[in-house]
Amino acid sequence: MKDKPTKSRLIHSGLILSAASFLIGLGNFAFQAIIGRQLKESGEYGLVNTTLGYVGLLGLPLLIATTAITHYIARYDFHGDDARLQGLLAGCRKFLFRLTIAGSLLAILLAKPLSDFLHFRPGLTFAALACVLAGLWGGLATALCQGLSWFKRLALIGLLGAGIRLVFAGGVVARFPAAEWAVLATAIAVLSNLILLYWRKDLARPAQAISPWDREFIQFLIVSAAFVGGGYCFTQGDLLVGQRFFSKPELDNYTSAGVFARALPMTVAPLLTVLFTHRSTAHTGDALREQLKLIGLYAIGLICGLVGLLVLRKYCLQMIGRNTPEAAGMVGQLAATMVAVGLLQALGMWALASRWVKIALLYGGLGLAYWLTLFWLGKSPAALLQVMPFASGMAFVILFTVWLLAMRRPPATTQT
Repeated sequence: MKDKPTKSRLIHSGLILSAASFLIGLGNFAFQAIIGRQLKESGEYGLVNTTLGYVGLLGLPLLIATTAITHYIARYDFHGDDARLQGLLAGCRKFLFRLTIAGSLLAILLAKPLSDFLHFRPGLTFAALACVLAGLWGGLATALCQGLSWFKRLALIGLLGAGIRLVFAGGVVARFPAAEWAVLATAIAVLSNLILLYWRKDLARPAQAISPWDREFIQFLIVSAAFVGGGYCFTQGDLLVGQRFFSKPELDNYTSAGVFARALPMTVAPLLTVLFTHRSTAHTGDALREQLKLIGLYAIGLICGLVGLLVLRKYCLQMIGRNTPEAAGMVGQLAATMVAVGLLQALGMWALASRWVKIALLYGGLGLAYWLTLFWLGKSPAALLQVMPFASGMAFVILFTVWLLAMRRPPATTQT
């Protein structure tokens, strides 16, 4: 068994990933600035960001599998169970190969009806499909790095990906100023994961592989599906609502404001990445106290980011060439919503890593209810922005109350 997570390792890992995430966030803003100035035709800029939200929808099965795999890689590696770890990695490769084929066929079948429903043109649909297929193998790389606590390598991959995306945007998108090419930049950035081949010998552990596909793993996979689905509804569901109901100018303004609001939870998300890995292996004692401190740092980061964004909103929009009164007026409500969404993510991830099945399922259910509420009431930007802070705030109050009750129970009864 490996040494238990310590304060220095936990905080150090979180700070490394957070610093890298900050630089990656700057790279993302630079990408938005490039395409914001290159895509001058009305609606093209908004299409890029809503299509990337669509990519997230198509990639949900991959994210579900990645979440479950990360949890078990962390558990098996922590306990020195190399046989099950090798079995899981071997199974992942076979599973991803099959998922690549099945996912491609399913995406092709669903591409036209989903495109018609969400008002996407065919070229954007195929660009989204390319991002999803590229992400299949990138997801395995992420699961390996996170599960094995290779946080420095994960940070390096993220930085390389941001660089590749910027180069592609500055070259190809400048030559072909269309939303399709800007979306493809995300698919090309996945090539950064190939650097893991340099460390492939680190996975060569002599042990007889044991299949991980038992009842426990399948159950966790199902719970992960609820968690991931809920997370998508909270973070990206409003983009699909906007794509469905907003005009092109409204969509441009809304997605411009959303770029910075959505960056709030994304910037501090590495702290949750570290939390999930360590919470998957240790639940009590010093580990619990340090995990709670990590949650505290995460919440402080969200609040500081909110204050900074409210003060600098016009400067931020000017940076991407989208400083309109309409976009500036949307930032505050979107940012407040994303703070609540970020806190919901933290509680949901804690519950999933702790194997609190009912609370993880509740998180997924709240996410679905949130998205349905937005779809029902958010037929215009004003209506959507009015309901989002209230709906996300109510969801947080419900989940936080249940989470507190679970934390007050004895440890023997809280871990499922």
